[in-house]
Amino acid sequence: MAHVLAVANQKGGVAKTTTVASLGVALHDLGRRVLLVDLDPQACLTFSLGVDPDTLPVSVHEILLGEVPIGEAIVPTADGPSLLPATIDLATTESMLLTRTGREYALRNAIADLSALDAPYDHIVIDCPPSLGVLTVNGLTAAADLLIPLQCETLSHRGVGQLLNTVKDIQKMTNPGLTVLGVLPTLYDARTVHSRDVLDDVTDRYGLPVLDPPIGRSVRFAEAPAAGRSALTTAGRTKGALAYREHAEFLVARAG
Repeated sequence: MAHVLAVANQKGGVAKTTTVASLGVALHDLGRRVLLVDLDPQACLTFSLGVDPDTLPVSVHEILLGEVPIGEAIVPTADGPSLLPATIDLATTESMLLTRTGREYALRNAIADLSALDAPYDHIVIDCPPSLGVLTVNGLTAAADLLIPLQCETLSHRGVGQLLNTVKDIQKMTNPGLTVLGVLPTLYDARTVHSRDVLDDVTDRYGLPVLDPPIGRSVRFAEAPAAGRSALTTAGRTKGALAYREHAEFLVARAG
């Protein structure tokens, strides 16, 4: 059975998509079979892995609505992981799901269908949109674990409490086994006292573990999507890339 990890933070610009892509490539490089799921209507993960959303005949939109089997939408990527891509159609998915019974379980049910495929996955990593709507609820309901990327700036953690309230609701209603792994510091600048103070505040305020090592700020992560590749491929020896590889090793150990 695949280990399913949701990566979520309703605040944008915290390197959430970079984290999903980087962990996916790092896990693949460790010999794991990896599926990345793009739940963001902006399709940033899809684009950043070299897949043009405008050319896709089907995407996660059709999967969540139960219109086609999940295997028909999965595509390969140049960096190794498979991808369940997003298109702009996903922007209408939430409103369409709202009228359906069991809408929170659409992604979980689709993932369950993967067991019928010839090559089951070891890891499924879900890129949740920057909101707390039905799509994010689907991601959290399908996941075993939650990782929260957090930019080390004061305003960046103001929404963490809301996310954790949503997690508590998910644990009560749809996914009692969901575990919060902790906060992953991103865009981290060790030279500043401010970055360290923000992480201390998160620990004190929310009681969340802060995962080490932090992901340092690097222009290489911003440059990589333009090439349709992960920074672990284009700049694999940077400190940030090496840090993601350490976190991937942790996920492999956790998955067993």
